[in-house]
Amino acid sequence: MVKKEPSAAVEYETLPCYRGDELAQDVRVLNRVFWSFYPCIRAFRHCKPVVQVDGTHLYGKYKGALLVAVSQDGNNNIVPIAFALVEGETSDAWSFFLRHLRTHVVTKDGVGLISYRHESIRSAVSRCDGAWEPPRARHMFCIRHIASNFLRKFKAPFMKKLVVNIGYSKTVDEYEIRYQRLRSRGEAYTRWLDRIPREQHSLAYDGGHRWGHMTTNLVECINGVLKDARNLPVTALVKATFYRLNELFTRKRDGAETRLRAGHLFSEIVTEKIQQNLIAAGNIMVSCFDRQNEVFEVREMPSGVEYAVDLQRRHCDCGYFQVDCFPCRHVFACCANQRLDWQVYVHEVYQMDEIRKVYRARFRPLGNPTTWPVYGGPRMIPNPSLKRVTRGHPKQTRFLNEMDTRSMRGPRRCRLCGVEGHSRSRCPQRAGTSAREQDPP
Repeated sequence: MVKKEPSAAVEYETLPCYRGDELAQDVRVLNRVFWSFYPCIRAFRHCKPVVQVDGTHLYGKYKGALLVAVSQDGNNNIVPIAFALVEGETSDAWSFFLRHLRTHVVTKDGVGLISYRHESIRSAVSRCDGAWEPPRARHMFCIRHIASNFLRKFKAPFMKKLVVNIGYSKTVDEYEIRYQRLRSRGEAYTRWLDRIPREQHSLAYDGGHRWGHMTTNLVECINGVLKDARNLPVTALVKATFYRLNELFTRKRDGAETRLRAGHLFSEIVTEKIQQNLIAAGNIMVSCFDRQNEVFEVREMPSGVEYAVDLQRRHCDCGYFQVDCFPCRHVFACCANQRLDWQVYVHEVYQMDEIRKVYRARFRPLGNPTTWPVYGGPRMIPNPSLKRVTRGHPKQTRFLNEMDTRSMRGPRRCRLCGVEGHSRSRCPQRAGTSAREQDPP
């Protein structure tokens, strides 16, 4: 694969193989492998500077985990950028994945890394020599997993929503109001939340690195798409990611070029927001305080709520301008009042020309493997210690929580007789005989 497609980034780690007590020189045990295709590497340069990572278990003959990293373009499309097959979601495995992800794909600074709050990922981030730490990057947590941990700690479902709302607070004032509301319910709640730095779980303190993303839903969607491929061997799994990404890039490239030919300057999502904000800007009064530095005060009618807008700093008291890197309705009102061009305040990632660049690189056909260059390295074999035990029903290794409501349901109850322990298809009363008649005398 490396010789056929040299533009792809492939890194792997192997272990020694022994035949009895002797070391086999021509055979190596495949331990971990990281890969990212060249179109994905080029695509991230034009995506939002945010990366979501997550792992999922393999279902095949051998145990292990598939680690995935995704980003998002200016039209809210998910863009997978890197994959890795590892022995499990350990600290060493995550360090291997994040190190090569930073080396080959996420090469620019100022990015945000979003993951679930697990000790293995936090340890891996600290072992990357500052590659995923300020000022080069910022590691942040999924608010859904934080709320899940909060619920597991305090068993207070009525407080979970408030913790989520604290994370979604776009301004410092909004954060403080909700934080004090949580504190009034019990100082133990806020003491637990204070253990997590505010910049890692709140929009008001993240410095704009989240781009409005509070969860890892993007990468979990990709895990669902690849669910049927997680029981395949290594080569087949890599091929599955190759062909599915080629199909995705081809479809999105055609859509972007069609929209550009139609004369659209921005993505569909941004165009819809522009129309909504232009309508809302008609009910906003603007007062100019500093025309040269573009500082204004606006008042919404009829509510009378006032906001300060600083166009040079790209800041608005409502919080939407700095979170989404897109003009809010108050910015549109200021631009209309002073006859300014609002398009200069739209981040370039939302422009259709930039979205087309995301999918500009093309995948090249792999062709027949018999025509590939001859591989002269050692023969790779799977790790025998990861082989699954085939006897009996496969055991579930996932730790369940309140998000797994279907897996945590009670015993099965028959809809015909109402008795627990069997279904309607196996009910003894279905054949017309009662349970009393079937009992032995």
